[in-house]
Amino acid sequence: MTIFSKIIAGQIPSYKIAETERFFAFLDINPVQKGHTLVIPKIEVDKIFDVPDEYLAELLVFAKPIAKAIESSFKCDRVNILTVGLEVPHAHVHLIPINHTDDMNLLNKKLKLSNEEMREIQGKIVSKLNA
Repeated sequence: MTIFSKIIAGQIPSYKIAETERFFAFLDINPVQKGHTLVIPKIEVDKIFDVPDEYLAELLVFAKPIAKAIESSFKCDRVNILTVGLEVPHAHVHLIPINHTDDMNLLNKKLKLSNEEMREIQGKIVSKLNA
């Protein structure tokens, strides 16, 4: 069981943004930007292009309103989608608010945010998503 599957199962706490029968979105606990969110399928598949087609297509549809909520919650030019997948063997995409290409570099220094700051970010995004 991957760490992401444990998050989905509620065995590890997360700052949940959205959830459906097939997908789960939550804040990255080591973000490169405020609002950095991970979107994952609930099935355990290592590589993004090994995800079944119906999930792969729905992943973007699930992520779109989340990206729009992030974009309206933070001062940014756009929200970019990034797929790397080496850090956890569970397919996922990063939604990162950016103003410059360097803003989405996962090698950048990670933000150190308190639980209170993370809950505030979560609340901003969720409120925009539910508006």
